[in-house]
Amino acid sequence: MKPQTLAGLAALAAPALLLSPVPAAAASSPAQASPSPPEWRFSQVFGERSAGEEVQDVDIISAIEFNKSGQHLATGDRGGRVVLFERTDAKDNACRKEAEKVDYSVSRHPEFRYKTEFQSHEPEFDYLKSLEIEEKINKIKWCQTANGALFLLSTNDKTIKFWKVQEKKVKKVSEMNLSPSNASANGRPAGSNASGSSAYLPNGGISKPVGLNSLRLPVVVTSQETSLSASCRRVFTHAHDYHINSISNNSSKGSIRLVDLRQSALCDTHSQVFEQHEAPGSRSFFTEIIASISDIKFSKDGRHILSRDYMTLKLWDINMNSGPVATFQVHEYLRPKLCDLYENDSIFDKFECCQSGDGLRVATGSYSNIFRVFGCGTGSNEATTLEATRNPTRRQLQNPTRPARSLSTLTRVVRRGAESTGIEANGNSYDLSTKLLHLAWHPSENLIACAAANSLYMYYA
Repeated sequence: MKPQTLAGLAALAAPALLLSPVPAAAASSPAQASPSPPEWRFSQVFGERSAGEEVQDVDIISAIEFNKSGQHLATGDRGGRVVLFERTDAKDNACRKEAEKVDYSVSRHPEFRYKTEFQSHEPEFDYLKSLEIEEKINKIKWCQTANGALFLLSTNDKTIKFWKVQEKKVKKVSEMNLSPSNASANGRPAGSNASGSSAYLPNGGISKPVGLNSLRLPVVVTSQETSLSASCRRVFTHAHDYHINSISNNSSKGSIRLVDLRQSALCDTHSQVFEQHEAPGSRSFFTEIIASISDIKFSKDGRHILSRDYMTLKLWDINMNSGPVATFQVHEYLRPKLCDLYENDSIFDKFECCQSGDGLRVATGSYSNIFRVFGCGTGSNEATTLEATRNPTRRQLQNPTRPARSLSTLTRVVRRGAESTGIEANGNSYDLSTKLLHLAWHPSENLIACAAANSLYMYYA
């Protein structure tokens, strides 16, 4: 991987920068018939808190990401640590008949286990700017594997690091060419001196040189155990005037800039800009704040872009920048509370988003440790609210939906989800102190991993 490619992955707190080549041919649109909503079930949890247990700030998860194959999952926390998990269940992509032949239950859910962890970043201090640099991991991005090793990027506010994680076998000598009974206490063959070349007699004479057969040499070496080693291969530091929010994409203005890397390796020009313009007279003090884009994801086919701002989740077609093809309402019920949210800084919370591998569903987090799954297929009214607990449907809310409204022959805007309830979940007041900011969707299965404080929850359908 070229250095300029890695450095170019950093997106600053300036207008959004989305780095991905424009596909040569437009792929199929996700706007196809959507199946019935899946039934989400609890899979497993790591780091679950007991009742009344206090959570240390350094243990709160701040980043989460599946790798391309979905066999590994990485999380980062505010303490600068990166934790890796690997998939352990034997399920593969075999058809149902093949699974029945091996007596495998097709309903078995995906399972992950702890693999390893390492300290990625340490707290720093910029003496020139008198600025403390936190060790908190802002984003993790997986790179392509090679020779059985795992590669990933991690970043805090200022420094991007490129890591290699590989297995190393610890070897140990299990057999020597000389029996221990024939060796002296100091480990040398009997009758040999320190140099091992010849033996000196008491009267000053020299005996015959010691033969090679008397040298103590290993003849059998066995592998005793396997350990994982994480090594930092490259460090990209002090190259950014602004804090790094993401190593794949970001925005703080509400616009998305698409860069075609085939035209230029530099990211100083863009090929398209995606931005939704406000209606005249609708601007307010909070307009630009709530339009700030906190996360962007490409669809698997490269045709669509999923973006998350404070209030909504939007789906864009890269061939049509006049407006989003679908808008999903997430925090509309908080609009009357914008003044309070501004006072306590909650309006600046950066929620992430994700999309299923088949492009039929999208998901994002909210307050009270809940997250929402929306269907984006044609005619789909799917809008499911789940809570990051062992019983995800405990507080599920049947959100009212609004039918799609055709604005023009070129633009199709769909609004789904909670509109203006004033409350969240099943009638309970929202809790701003518990928020689900980070989540990721498995690249090929209906498996969602989400972070609630220091706990990692997984759900499957």
